[in-house]
Amino acid sequence: MKCSLKHKKKRRCNMAIEIKPLNAIVYNQEKVKINEVIAPPYDVISEKYRDELYERSPYNITRLILSNAENPYEDAAKSFQNWLSENILVKNEKPVILYLVQKYKLNGKEVVRKGFIARNKIEDFSTKNILPHEFTMSGPKEDRLKLTKACKANFSQIFMVYSDPEKQIENAVDLSAKPFIDVTDDNGVQNIVYKIEDDEIISLIERVLADKTLLIADGHHRYETALNYRNSLGENAGEANYVMSYFTNMDDDLLIYPTHRIITKWIEPYVLLESVKKYFDVKDYTFTGANKREVKKEFLDAIEKSAKDKISMGLYMKNVNKFYLLTLREDVSSILDEFEVPEVLKTLDLTVLHKVILTKELGFTEEEQMSQDGIKYIKVENEAFDMIDLGKAEASFIMAYPKIEDIRRISAAGCRMPQKSTYFYPKLLSGIVINPLS
Repeated sequence: MKCSLKHKKKRRCNMAIEIKPLNAIVYNQEKVKINEVIAPPYDVISEKYRDELYERSPYNITRLILSNAENPYEDAAKSFQNWLSENILVKNEKPVILYLVQKYKLNGKEVVRKGFIARNKIEDFSTKNILPHEFTMSGPKEDRLKLTKACKANFSQIFMVYSDPEKQIENAVDLSAKPFIDVTDDNGVQNIVYKIEDDEIISLIERVLADKTLLIADGHHRYETALNYRNSLGENAGEANYVMSYFTNMDDDLLIYPTHRIITKWIEPYVLLESVKKYFDVKDYTFTGANKREVKKEFLDAIEKSAKDKISMGLYMKNVNKFYLLTLREDVSSILDEFEVPEVLKTLDLTVLHKVILTKELGFTEEEQMSQDGIKYIKVENEAFDMIDLGKAEASFIMAYPKIEDIRRISAAGCRMPQKSTYFYPKLLSGIVINPLS
């Protein structure tokens, strides 16, 4: 789907969103401890963390989603079938929708996010019923497609958001029953899972979602993989016409984290700073070893405050004892006019960074930015600083928190944000449920 430069409003197809309960495969909790077999999504698991997860259990889901075997896809498929035959994994007796309540602390206050896990019919983006908001990279899609073909299952959910101000589903679900799963992950997030097997509630969920537009919040690679897998099967797609997703109401407060840009190819700090000053007002925050933590907090707070009404970001460079707050100058706000950038994307900080700084000033090609050649995308804020301190990178661009309003606006216009723009927290656990495709 191409993003129109003129933004003519495209008509949405008269196709309803089709929701179905899961033919769920779950861990047999009489044979395994659920806290030993769950894992975060594959794309946030480092090699070291994978080893830790492997050690927790011979049945940890990481052995399926991120096998360390010489032939990882074949190994995952073999393990999957073995676990089924050994009743480590079992099929739920009847179709089910899982209701997930996630609780965590943010700045000392408890935050609760609610949603449900079910299947939705896969649709091409051209229908405008399901909207992406980010570009994807070819490598992860090829990897996930090989795994899907080998195992014929969804091991992780795609993160979807919809709008329902009346909160019909939240108000209908009874949370007084004993949960199916209650587990706290390594980030301290409590994941409470309830089974919804009541036909009336399932029908309500299907009706509420039927006329909604779904926005892919996270899992773009997994959705496009599911689309490619379905297309490869043609008329024989069967269960592969559907994909397992998690759905949450965007009218609840959603916490979205940024993904920071890390420059790993060598660049002279002075040259980078002079390039930045062509377009940004620059305020520096000088620190010493003694006060670095306090200055860092002040710097991060300043980014968020400035980003409320201006295009702003932070910069931290190797061997420089300063943090820099960058605010786009008004006299150069039209700089994006020289690029083919739709109006709806011109107010986005990442558009300015990618087009003006990375492409125009630093010479990164689009291909290099997509393949992460000389540049990396880091979700964890502290890691973006640590890579500089440890000498593993030359510069870090620290991004402000994305706004859900921007994501809605860009998606509705048929456009996509640069790859790896957002990071929805908390992440969805792998190992809660598996969706078979055959």
